[in-house]
Amino acid sequence: MKFTKMHGAGNDYVYIDCFTEQIEDPAGLAQAISDRHFGVGSDGLILILPDDEADIRMRMFNADGSEAEMCGNGIRCVAKYAYDHGLVKTLQISVATGNGILPLKMFRDASGRVDRVQVNMGVPGLTRSDLPMSGSGSERVVNVPLEVAGQQFHVTCVSMGNPHCVVYVDDVEAFPVADVGARIEHHDWFPRRVNVEFVQLLNRGEVIQRTWERGAGETLACGTGASAVTVAGVLTGRTERKILNHLRGGDLELEWLENGPVMMTGPAVEVFSGDYAPK
Repeated sequence: MKFTKMHGAGNDYVYIDCFTEQIEDPAGLAQAISDRHFGVGSDGLILILPDDEADIRMRMFNADGSEAEMCGNGIRCVAKYAYDHGLVKTLQISVATGNGILPLKMFRDASGRVDRVQVNMGVPGLTRSDLPMSGSGSERVVNVPLEVAGQQFHVTCVSMGNPHCVVYVDDVEAFPVADVGARIEHHDWFPRRVNVEFVQLLNRGEVIQRTWERGAGETLACGTGASAVTVAGVLTGRTERKILNHLRGGDLELEWLENGPVMMTGPAVEVFSGDYAPK
C-alpha cells in the first residue's frame, strides 16, 4: 500500500490516496500505522477519496482508531496532496468532510508546489448541543467554571465541526497539559469526549496554544482547535477577531469574520512517501 507522510505545523498524519488504494479497515489501520515505534508514526490517518459533490473527500482517524469530523491542519495537506499529485487542477477547491463541504485556496512556492493553504473553517457552533455537551442545549458555554481533580478552571466551549474546550492559563509551557487535558477530554460533560486547548495570551492579537486532542494526546498543532481559540478569544473579550497563534509546530493566521466563518491560513508540508504492508 502506498502512503505519504505530511504535516501542517507539526500536526502529522499518514495520507492514503484512495483514488488508487482500497482500505477495508481504516480504524485498525490508523492504530497500526500511527504507532511511532512499530508503524510509520503519526497523529492519525487521513484518507483522500473521490466525492460526488466536492472536488475530493477526506476521512480522518485519530491514532486510537476513532474517526473525527474534521482536522484543520490535515485538510490543508489534503489540498496540497491533491494539487501536487494531479487529483485537482485549480488552486481553489472544495473538500467534503464530516463537517460539510469546505472551500480552500492554495498558494504555491517558487517551484510551483503548494506550501500554504487558506481554509474556510465554517461557522462555529456556540451552544451546548453543537458540541454536544450536557446541560441546556441552547446555552453558550463562555467562562464557565469546570472542576477537575480538585482544581477549578473557567472554560469556553466551541464546535468547529468537532468539540473544543478552551482554557486560558498564565504559563502554558509549564502547565500540566497531559494530566489536565486527559481529565477534561473524558469529563462527564462531554459524551463524545472533547479536544482541549490551553492558551496563554500575549496580547490582543497574539496567543500561544498547546493542544490535547481526543484520541491522540498532545499534538504539535490543531487547526480546528486554533479556530476555536480565535472564537473563544472574541467571546471572552480577550482578543481581536484576527490573531496570530503560536503552536508548538508552527504558526497559524486566523480571523473570525463578523457573523461568519473562521478563516485559517497555514503551512502544508510533504515529508516522505513509501510502501506499507498492513498485517
